[in-house]
Amino acid sequence: MYAIVDIAGQQFKVEAGNELFVQRLAQAKDSSVEFDKVLLIDNEGKVKVGTPYVKGAVVKATVLDDEAKADKVLVFKKIRRKGFQKLNGHRQKLSKIKINEIA
Repeated sequence: MYAIVDIAGQQFKVEAGNELFVQRLAQAKDSSVEFDKVLLIDNEGKVKVGTPYVKGAVVKATVLDDEAKADKVLVFKKIRRKGFQKLNGHRQKLSKIKINEIA
C-alpha cells in the first residue's frame, strides 16, 4: 500500500515504514504529524484518486530529526575578462520523518 502525499508543497510517494527528508516542519523532534493532503492511494491494486484530495485519507508520521541539513549547494558567479569571481554556499535545513501508517 502506498500513497502520494503533498507535504510542504512537494509531492512524495510514501509507504508505511519509509523515512524521508522534507522541507522543514514546525513540529519538534519525536512529535507526531498528520498529513491530510493525500492525492492518491493504491491499496493492492485498488486505486483511489482525489479531486484534488482523497476524502478521509490521512498519513501519520513521526518527526525523527528537525535539524537535518541537505548537501551544500555552491553558487559560483563570474564575469569573464573583468576579474570578478564570487562563490557562495548554502545548506537547506530539512526535517527527517518516518511514515507510521496510511489510514
